[in-house]
Amino acid sequence: MKILEYEEIGQNNSLEKYSGKGINLYIDGKRYIDCASGTFNLSLGYSTEEHIEALCSQLHKCCHLSSSYTTEKSKEIFELMKEYLPEQIGAFWFRDIIGSSANECAIRIAQKATGKTDVISLFVSHHGQSSLTTCVSGNAFRRKSFCLSGVNSIKIPAPDCYNCFYSQSNEYCDVQCAKRLEDFIEYASSGQVAAFIMEPILGNGGNIVPDTRYYKIIREICDKYGILIIADEVQTGFGRTGSFFATTGYAKDLRPDIITFAKGAGGIGIPVAGVLMRKELDVLEAWEHSTTSGANPLALVAIEETIKYIRKYNILDNVNEQSVLLEDGLRYLALKYPFVYNVKGKGLMFGFDLAERKDVDEFIRIAYENGLIVRASRYVFGNTIKVRPPLIVTESEINEILEKLELSMIQFSKEKEYESIKI
Repeated sequence: MKILEYEEIGQNNSLEKYSGKGINLYIDGKRYIDCASGTFNLSLGYSTEEHIEALCSQLHKCCHLSSSYTTEKSKEIFELMKEYLPEQIGAFWFRDIIGSSANECAIRIAQKATGKTDVISLFVSHHGQSSLTTCVSGNAFRRKSFCLSGVNSIKIPAPDCYNCFYSQSNEYCDVQCAKRLEDFIEYASSGQVAAFIMEPILGNGGNIVPDTRYYKIIREICDKYGILIIADEVQTGFGRTGSFFATTGYAKDLRPDIITFAKGAGGIGIPVAGVLMRKELDVLEAWEHSTTSGANPLALVAIEETIKYIRKYNILDNVNEQSVLLEDGLRYLALKYPFVYNVKGKGLMFGFDLAERKDVDEFIRIAYENGLIVRASRYVFGNTIKVRPPLIVTESEINEILEKLELSMIQFSKEKEYESIKI
């Protein structure tokens, strides 16, 4: 077997062909606008200088410490974050680097604080890919090959007005998807429900944006039965919907007891996650939930820089300004191209539907050919194209995204017409 020399290893480095700048990813020198923000974790793009400088500075000191040495830094970050939090949130747990384990932590907190066991979640929800969070998530395809044990999880229909489980119209539905929660508590649970967990906008489920009435009714029912609400803001947090958390903006009536975050918190893709909670829910002992790399110096530096950057450059204002352009543009395209429908979203977390999953896969390929990276929803119909550029996107870049989307729609339409003639 040939042993590669150091120079040969460098030449064979498959990552060399990739580089990022702003909202753009370059592959072998070709530019692509990344409308997926990586895997939705590049909230500030690929190359924010403040992050890079701060991370390099920390690397020269140390990139790992036991969390017992980073407690004070975690407290500083929580204080920095306070102005952006719902008023009821008064404590934190920063010992995670991925959303899955942050959601597990939140469930542990809820169970210990209430002395109860069950967790209610939504159809087509996504809360992670660990054993526990896969069981809690509202999907089948991630579990079908495994026998996974977990908490007693009760799934209820998602508040998807376009594909209403109860076959109601939005105008006359009386928000049954929320009100029927009481039936599930009564007839499907053990009577020991610790928590209701939901994404304020259901990302992998198809970018589903609930009616604002939904949050208020869920809160009222959970209060009635002593159930804690966990807001999974792994995808919606850190400015994605136009407020720092969705539950301080569009979904404020949910008034969560616990909030989890990850993804965009690292700014330029540094893994970091955490849990925020009401002060009286700060019940875990240090050994009851922790991860080897949790609260490591690089993660803490990254989250600190993300918060500072959002504040310094008025990123939330930018999200709301660019959101109007993006939504108007997508709705115009939906009117112009009949195969595009159900435009939905908030902030810079938008999506639109195509008829079938195979159409979605084909459109993603065509968009890529036109220099645009988009991703699809995975759950249920799987027919949503998600459009989520980094939060630093400019007006001219939004216009270019819309232009590339239209070019892709024209090409898609022509190819579909050709396939139809061929058949």
